[in-house]
Amino acid sequence: MGFEGDGQDTPVRQRPEDNVTAEQAAASRRGFLKSAGLGLAGAALAGLSAPPTAGAAETPIGEKWWPSKWGADDQAGASNHMGPQKTLEAIQQIKTGKVHSLGHVYESGMPLFGERVFALRTPGMPTGGTFGDNKIIWNDEFLSTEIGQVGTQFDGLGHIGVEAGGPGDQTQRRMYNGVTMAEAASPYGLKKLGVENVKPFFTPGLLIDVMGLKGAMLEAGTEITVADLEAALERQGLSGDAISPGDAVVIRSGWGLLWKEDNERYNGGEPGIGLEAARYLAEKQVSLVGADCWGVEVFPNPNSAQVFPAHQELLVRHGIYLHENLNLESLSAEESWRFAYIFAPLPIKGATGSPGNPLAVT
Repeated sequence: MGFEGDGQDTPVRQRPEDNVTAEQAAASRRGFLKSAGLGLAGAALAGLSAPPTAGAAETPIGEKWWPSKWGADDQAGASNHMGPQKTLEAIQQIKTGKVHSLGHVYESGMPLFGERVFALRTPGMPTGGTFGDNKIIWNDEFLSTEIGQVGTQFDGLGHIGVEAGGPGDQTQRRMYNGVTMAEAASPYGLKKLGVENVKPFFTPGLLIDVMGLKGAMLEAGTEITVADLEAALERQGLSGDAISPGDAVVIRSGWGLLWKEDNERYNGGEPGIGLEAARYLAEKQVSLVGADCWGVEVFPNPNSAQVFPAHQELLVRHGIYLHENLNLESLSAEESWRFAYIFAPLPIKGATGSPGNPLAVT
């Protein structure tokens, strides 16, 4: 999931190849929010929750969440669970040796959030050569895109925050471990919480097939509840006790079946977990939550005063990473509920997230 704008824009999904005017784009954004019932067109980029009400806690998302249990200087979040023990636990999940790619192909025709761009160009064919008696030639490419927030995307801890003080106060716009925008903000990437701080994932993975439970693809705006998660696990011969600290949990809603089949519908909303399920998974101390939709959580939120609160619960409060736009069809087709989840984010200093091809080994 991602956000764009200058502090006045709010979330909208739109194909980048659509040739629209600024006025049309603004109207599109307003229409998207109106249809979602949000009424938050003036929300600031980093302050994504509803304004505090009388008697509210220390911040708009509750009591202060810092320092982290991993220390006041920690920037790795729930990837701190990674280590020899989790690797050995993951290996125990490998029974057949089959490798499933959970990532979609990166291409210009994939669904993209807002006005994001994915454009690849080859500067000359060949780009270089010929040289030497052996007459070598080669091809290179130029890629223009938002590195961490397109396609199958991994949300880093510097991607989401909350405005915990007065409007525009960078010293009170806080992210994971209480890091402020004043501390992290830079035109050349994040000075703190960049994706280079994430430890590579090699951990047990668990697929929760909610579409399989329901018998059909869930509709946009459908909240996946704790009861849904537990019922799906029971159908799979498992229970909530199957989730251990440091595990990666991925959730199939069926929304991914729309990928490149109906981008407009895919972009227009999504089923996903709500705040209740996010807190349930946080209590399980998972390292990562993934899904086959663009934001993991339900949109529009059934509570029209909330915008992506599960992102704040998982990323901001608990340092739990999100993996979005996953392809979970081959895993579900084979009923491979347990697997080894493997993913190494690109260590791009200061980036808010990472592209890449996560793997499930069964």
